[in-house]
Amino acid sequence: MNRREVLHCSLALLLAPAVPGLASAADAKDGRTVLVVGDSLSAEYGLQRGQGWVALLEQRLGTGRKPYQVRNASISGDTTSGGRSRLPPLLAQVKPAVVVIELGANDALRGLPLAASRENLLAMVKASQAAGAKVLVVGMQMPPNYGAAYERDFEAMFVQVARETKATLLPFLLKGVADRPDAREAGWFQADGIHPVAKAHPLMLDNVWAALKPLL
Repeated sequence: MNRREVLHCSLALLLAPAVPGLASAADAKDGRTVLVVGDSLSAEYGLQRGQGWVALLEQRLGTGRKPYQVRNASISGDTTSGGRSRLPPLLAQVKPAVVVIELGANDALRGLPLAASRENLLAMVKASQAAGAKVLVVGMQMPPNYGAAYERDFEAMFVQVARETKATLLPFLLKGVADRPDAREAGWFQADGIHPVAKAHPLMLDNVWAALKPLL
């Protein structure tokens, strides 16, 4: 199964349980915090606590010399609109040095206009930058059943947002996972074919880390 097939539209991404992660101002130490605002791919959907890439990022930062905390404000099923509405209080309370935005897939699954999704992502990046944070935009890709034009425009949306705001871009969170020729046979995804299993999350972290490390 190729990466496009394993990214097939599934209601599981929309109906997965919420995992909020709001931190108090007292928890943020001098702004040395990485704030992750994402959906189920970042909210440990279907995994044991501590197995997701965000938790692994916190472990990596905790064992290194980088004095950063990680706050995971990802909610399964969230859209760019939801993230945009949640972001201002998060910025005020967490006071992050870096904001990682991993949203957009659920917009596509719900058939929301890409123009609106792009506007929401732009607003989130600009709000984060106005609050003094650096931003990492995490891109995703959609399966071909949406049509070649939509697939192309969806992927380009993240590139355009990052370019316009001069934010850092990670083109594809699931690189090395969803594009594996043995993605299904080797069990890289849960039964829904959407959410990666635990062994995939270290690879996802490596993808994020390559883009995130220069921002720290």
